[in-house]
Amino acid sequence: MSEIPATRRTLNIGSGPRRIEGAVNLDITPDTGPDVVHDLDEYPWPFGDDEFDTVVASDVIEHLDDIAAAMGELHRICARGAIVHINVPHFSSDGAYTDPTHRHYFGAFTFDYFSESHPLRFYSRARFKNRSTQIIFRPTLFNKVVWRAANRFPRAYEQRWAWIFPAWFLAIQLEVVK
Repeated sequence: MSEIPATRRTLNIGSGPRRIEGAVNLDITPDTGPDVVHDLDEYPWPFGDDEFDTVVASDVIEHLDDIAAAMGELHRICARGAIVHINVPHFSSDGAYTDPTHRHYFGAFTFDYFSESHPLRFYSRARFKNRSTQIIFRPTLFNKVVWRAANRFPRAYEQRWAWIFPAWFLAIQLEVVK
């Protein structure tokens, strides 16, 4: 994840030990020293409407019970045009299904369900514009070639090649549409 300029209008959910200085850091456990202790499966989240311009959700969404509800809360607490940075394990990654606390698996098109143009958009009223989706691979020389092909042709990669050349995670940037 690229460097995020942090202000008090930046929220780092599931911060764990990866605090972002200057941001509001939220985690389920007080053991990591977050600014806010809250279980993200409890709604509503303890923030007002339109409170954040940037949200970082790195290695947290896959742990939540209800992705549609969580996306609804992200939409509520973010201002129009806010950017949500999401990192989740790709479904082909051994990390996606090895961790017993992971409840969901993700592909390059998972978050498209929250766009106005998706035919199954009725799962949620939260709307986001996908600014970028990158399929990330473990850093090896061979994976540099696979990375180029997978990100140029993500649907073909996921349908035909994901189990032969497994990805590591997805790096997604969504823009809040209100």
